[in-house]
Amino acid sequence: MIIFGIDIRIYFLLFMTYAILGWCMEVTCKLIQYKRFINRGFLIGPYCPIYGYGAILITFLLKKYTNDPVILFFMAIIICGTLEYLTSYFMEKIFKARWWDYSQKKFNINGRVCLNTIVPFGLLGLFIMYVSNPFFISKIQLLPEIWLNILFWTLLIIYIVDNIVSGIVIRYVKKTEKIVGKDLDNTEEITKKVKEVLQNKSVLHRRLLNAYPSLEAVKIKIKEKKEEIKEKVEEQREEFTNKVEQQKKEFENKVENQKREVENKAHEVAKKIEIKRKIERMKNNENYISITISKKERTNGSNNKRFRNNSK
Repeated sequence: MIIFGIDIRIYFLLFMTYAILGWCMEVTCKLIQYKRFINRGFLIGPYCPIYGYGAILITFLLKKYTNDPVILFFMAIIICGTLEYLTSYFMEKIFKARWWDYSQKKFNINGRVCLNTIVPFGLLGLFIMYVSNPFFISKIQLLPEIWLNILFWTLLIIYIVDNIVSGIVIRYVKKTEKIVGKDLDNTEEITKKVKEVLQNKSVLHRRLLNAYPSLEAVKIKIKEKKEEIKEKVEEQREEFTNKVEQQKKEFENKVENQKREVENKAHEVAKKIEIKRKIERMKNNENYISITISKKERTNGSNNKRFRNNSK
């Protein structure tokens, strides 16, 4: 089956190989953590598809970076981190439940990815491109055509049926959350009730609950988010009001200071004008006095002249 020059059978088997290896890694980690076997993953079978998808994306998208291990490392982190984030986001939106949460860990993004999980993706990207891909692809290509077809179709049918059955089981979580959420509003109460209902259902429902012990109902968060948003809005409103009041006071003080400056300047100008007027009045008085004196002098002079003429 060649599509765009790629044999789909080979890369599907490669996908399943990494999905199984991812499942083995998850089971081993949980065995160490909880000291018991836990069948990890959304699906019933021994595979975690997210690892298969991540490996295939790295295989196809990072071929051109194999000459630069540093870029390959960071690109693998970006690709797998984005895949994990989007998987968490859409699973939450579709099934109204959060399947993992890294909120308590440092350097997390909305609790969906964190530094502790994405750094190993970079190392796995290097391992896939330099070690495991050349090995697995060469071994798969050695398979006879008939065995390649048998493995491909058998695993594909199992995978499709598993997705259908697991999808029904996972949708029950959403259905249960809706029923329980009508009477309860608190996150912890709804999550606890959903887990109790799943615990009393079939083996498949209990397997899902064991696979994701941190499963948390999400609808519940609507009310909490509203309260959180309301608090933030109130804080921002109060902060905005305080800033406006502060700016208003600063503006009023500035206006008051400018008003005082204008009044002081006006007072100074008025003083200068008054002084100028006084000086002009004094000058006028001096002129008046000098004119009066000169008139008197002329009058006295003519009187003296008359007196002298009469004496003669």
